Amino acid sequence: MKFGIIEISQPDREREEYPYREIHERVTKEIIEADERGYDMCWIAEHHASTGYGILPDPLMYVAYLASQTENITLCSGVMIVPLHNPVRLVENIAFVDILTNGRVAFGIGSGYREHEFEALGADFENRRKFQAEALEVMMELFHTHQIDHQGTYLPNYKITGDYEILPRAVQLPHPPMYMGASSDESIDNCARYGLGLLTSTLTPISELAPKCQYYLQKCEETAEPYNANPGHGTIGIGRMVYVADTDEQAKEEASESVVKHVDSFTGAASSGYLGKVSQASQEELQGADYEKLREDTIIYGSPESVIEKIKYMEEVTGADSLILHFPPYNTREQNARVLAQFAEDVIPKFR
Repeated sequence: MKFGIIEISQPDREREEYPYREIHERVTKEIIEADERGYDMCWIAEHHASTGYGILPDPLMYVAYLASQTENITLCSGVMIVPLHNPVRLVENIAFVDILTNGRVAFGIGSGYREHEFEALGADFENRRKFQAEALEVMMELFHTHQIDHQGTYLPNYKITGDYEILPRAVQLPHPPMYMGASSDESIDNCARYGLGLLTSTLTPISELAPKCQYYLQKCEETAEPYNANPGHGTIGIGRMVYVADTDEQAKEEASESVVKHVDSFTGAASSGYLGKVSQASQEELQGADYEKLREDTIIYGSPESVIEKIKYMEEVTGADSLILHFPPYNTREQNARVLAQFAEDVIPKFR
């Protein structure tokens, strides 16, 4: 089991002054600490035109900077909101950043879930999944053959033929480990078809994730050449909100209010599509759920023993090989630093 963190770059409005430039120094320090404490990966989320959520528009640019600040941690851009990008440029830039980091990059793709971001960039929100499916076809063709003659449906036409080809070429071939944020059967089919790893929603109950993960692993058995040799093929990364303290009671006292507030805010209309094709019943159940209900099957909060037990359960029923820690934005910086340290000391060694 590998362990990582995800950075949303969300402003702390009570302690950071508008327009929140200092947030990037705070996040960088947290990533450096995760690297020093032996975490395997850090995911960098992409968001646009927001003052209340993430304010990091270009994960690949940030990854290139972080390469000089870290030693061992894998730097993951993700998820990149594919419908907001030119897929040819994505292929070029991913390969270039892989060179700059000497092969220490992974990346994830997703179709996006915040409609205002599409409006800000003039992109089609309604057809975002169809755009992504076509873009994925283009990206795989370029990574594997380095040329293309594509007649677009939701994308423009792309033509790189004859004496021309896509350069630079990544260190990790045919491309760095690539993941897709997916929950519907259609998206999971595409994920397995192209040999991509699977990323799952932070909010989906583990019991609901289990059949989706098993379906993905079954479909991976059908992945054809050359995609069955892609880095990331057959791997599953699960995001969870995690909080470890000396006792279950301490975790509840310190962190229950912030996680309940965060989950409730993310199951409303403002986060259209965040849960993908997860059942409407589960979304309604999460909205307004109290701490004990969330702790049953959605968040991983408690003592080291409780946290270890829940991770082992998650690993067993889903087949996941990585856990991505997500800290709710209403936690304090001091809480996040302490959890990052205690998780590294008391939990990670039990899985090595």
